[in-house]
Amino acid sequence: MLGFTTLHAQEVKSISLNEAIKIAKENNRNILKSKLEVTLSEENIKENKELRLPEIEMNGAYSRITNITEFKGGFLKGKEVTRTIPEIYEVGTTFKMPLYVGNKINNAIKIANQENQIAQIKKEKTENDIELEVIGTYLGIYKMMELQQIIAENIKEEQNRLREVQSLKKHGTVTKNEVLRAELQLSDRELNALTNSKNIKIALHDLKTLLQLPEQEEITIDTTANIEMQGLDPYEVYMNHALQNEEMRISSQEIAIKKTELKLAKGNYYPSINFFGNYSFNYPNYKFFPPNPYLYTLGQVGVEASFDISGLYKNKTKVQMATTRIQWQEMQSEIVKDKIQDELFRNHTQYKEIVEKFKVVDKAEELANENYRIVKLKYLNQLVLITEMVDADNALLQAKYNKISTRIDAVMKHYELLRTAGMLPGEI
Repeated sequence: MLGFTTLHAQEVKSISLNEAIKIAKENNRNILKSKLEVTLSEENIKENKELRLPEIEMNGAYSRITNITEFKGGFLKGKEVTRTIPEIYEVGTTFKMPLYVGNKINNAIKIANQENQIAQIKKEKTENDIELEVIGTYLGIYKMMELQQIIAENIKEEQNRLREVQSLKKHGTVTKNEVLRAELQLSDRELNALTNSKNIKIALHDLKTLLQLPEQEEITIDTTANIEMQGLDPYEVYMNHALQNEEMRISSQEIAIKKTELKLAKGNYYPSINFFGNYSFNYPNYKFFPPNPYLYTLGQVGVEASFDISGLYKNKTKVQMATTRIQWQEMQSEIVKDKIQDELFRNHTQYKEIVEKFKVVDKAEELANENYRIVKLKYLNQLVLITEMVDADNALLQAKYNKISTRIDAVMKHYELLRTAGMLPGEI
């Protein structure tokens, strides 16, 4: 891991890796979005639980009717008019509460709870994905800033060499071509420094976006801390954890949902039983005719049952589809498991490979330093051409960068290994 300290200078805010992760988990929009999805899933549970509550409806009506005209002598003959009460008022209420609907409500609530668990797991996954992205961006900046320091040191060396070559040219001991070659090498290094500096600015802007920091705020990271390498556990340890990582838990919940959906489909084979009631105020009383000019009330309460006979043959396909979806989801779960195993094995093997490179890159730096010292001494004594000096200089620059780059790559690969296994610090 990297231990970073916080520095403040010239209004540039220095952020440690732990601080960056903390800020991202508080501010990153993808994480905030995942939290809203959890809230929505919780509201969905409440909505499904409300299916158990009675449905209550208020209704009212006002109307005017005409007198009743009868034709007792045939078509439009023997007209006889019966006067009615022209105004009708009605105010009432009805309610209906499910008693049994094939366990559909309980299964709907169960699915809502399972979806809520998936939303919770997805929130964890988003947080950990963002954490790994922050770590990757942070370590990428760390690597580029180390390279910038190496290039800066090399530029100073190239400037001193150019002065030496120019001095030798004045004394006629070297040709103008060697001066040009030294100037070209210095220009090349300055160009590398400029390009790398721009890349650092871009990466810092990417980090700022991940942390959702204000556009005008300038940030940097601290590269003065040492890198501490993590130990490597056996592959089986990581695999045991990986079988419980977010993707596997999501896959397991998806299977559970599909099984509950099968129960929901089978619920169509059963009758629906509801408790119901109604009560109303009516005027006039048209239960009799001619109507009585009185306000009256009437209510009823009871139990009703219904059974969809067509469901016995129409629902068969739905049940079969639900069964097939379970099989599909179980197969998908196995595919996810294989993918995690492959990714975990790859990361574990690559981490070991990078660690094994330490001795090689350390030895390469020693050899490059010694080669540079010998070639430089020979060059000052005019025993080799400047091209050999340039080659030795490039080899040393590359060796220095390989040493620090390999160690940073190892740290990053270890984080990737922990992420695949579901063992990042925030996950354990």
